[in-house]
Amino acid sequence: MSGNSDPLTPRAKLAVTAGKAAAAVSRAAGRGSGSVIGGRVALKLDPDLLARLATHLDVILVSATNGKTTTTRLIAEALGAAGPVVSNALGANMPAGITSALSGGSEAKYAVIEVDEKYLSGIARDTDPKCIALLNLSRDQLDRAAETRMMAEHWREGLAGSKAVVIANADDPLVVWAASSSPNVVWVAAGQMWKDDAWSCPSCGGVMQRPGDDWYCGECGFRRPTPSWALSGDHVLDPHGSAWPIHLQLPGRANKANAASSAAVAAVFGVPPQVALERMYQVQAVAGRYDVVQFMQRELRLLLAKNPAGWLETFSLIDPPPTPVILSVNARGADGTDTSWLWDVDYTQLTGHPIFVLGDRKLDLAVRLEVANQQFQVCENLDQAVQLAPPGRIEVVANYTAFQDLRRRVGN
Repeated sequence: MSGNSDPLTPRAKLAVTAGKAAAAVSRAAGRGSGSVIGGRVALKLDPDLLARLATHLDVILVSATNGKTTTTRLIAEALGAAGPVVSNALGANMPAGITSALSGGSEAKYAVIEVDEKYLSGIARDTDPKCIALLNLSRDQLDRAAETRMMAEHWREGLAGSKAVVIANADDPLVVWAASSSPNVVWVAAGQMWKDDAWSCPSCGGVMQRPGDDWYCGECGFRRPTPSWALSGDHVLDPHGSAWPIHLQLPGRANKANAASSAAVAAVFGVPPQVALERMYQVQAVAGRYDVVQFMQRELRLLLAKNPAGWLETFSLIDPPPTPVILSVNARGADGTDTSWLWDVDYTQLTGHPIFVLGDRKLDLAVRLEVANQQFQVCENLDQAVQLAPPGRIEVVANYTAFQDLRRRVGN
């Protein structure tokens, strides 16, 4: 589609202008990027604005419990080879934040949009996406989000009959069940380290059999589809069987999986895997994730982990013992106020690391670490934890608002 014709009515233009003004005021007041308040103001003035802003764009939606911000960034980088891209790069992934992002995309050809799992169906209805990437589903924010199978069902109903090409992780049974209602699915073997939310069949409730990397339901026959793309070590295998090397500055197996899904998305729009993967190398950090910063004459690596699956992946990429580790947990609105998920994380993987605990819910975390027989110290703040930590780079793992607090403290 051409980006030249103007789809906006006078009312829509007024809404965009008012939203940008509200965002500017918010930024000037030091209240963050202003994208959410700007979007809310704009949608108040024109409730159909999101659909209007999307009409001239090839829209790609990315949704998952974990990895959607990073994957959105990787896809946006890859598609830059084919034309200008607009994206909600800072992760404001509900309708207001998405509207705010698209307001700045009048010259773009592509919109790569991260979408909160709860809002995927509605955003897909409004934006008529060409492509939807579904990465994984696991427990998260138990006080706010539905149980995982209910979320999968919500996706399944919302995607039924969708014209979009759905790029879906063949290794996650919940994602496969959700995507199977769509007529045009490209399956990617992206792997699944966290399996504790997918032991019962989402189709019939039977017990899932999981031999090796395969999975199937012995009762109803629901099973892993044959993937056409796959992550294989440090390579992406394309549908023709060609292996393309992954060179990322982002660490860990999970980000290689994100790159594999991103390459499959880019191919839908004619960007070859080699070009897509080469462009992804440019991404060094994503909204502060994986940044290495200097603080109090120490080197800190900032890692975001918001739920059991995310903590499992993060523990797999931290430097080995005796590297000091700082863990910070809050339970504010954006995190989910229920901290029971802490008991689902296997903290024995931290054995041998000096551990320092902080955040609003540091005592909840301390009890959990005590039960896991870990050695740790409870600290009042980041400064104290850094002072107490033995020499060497410090790995800092935090959930969402704790991560934002830490970024502000280190000036990142």
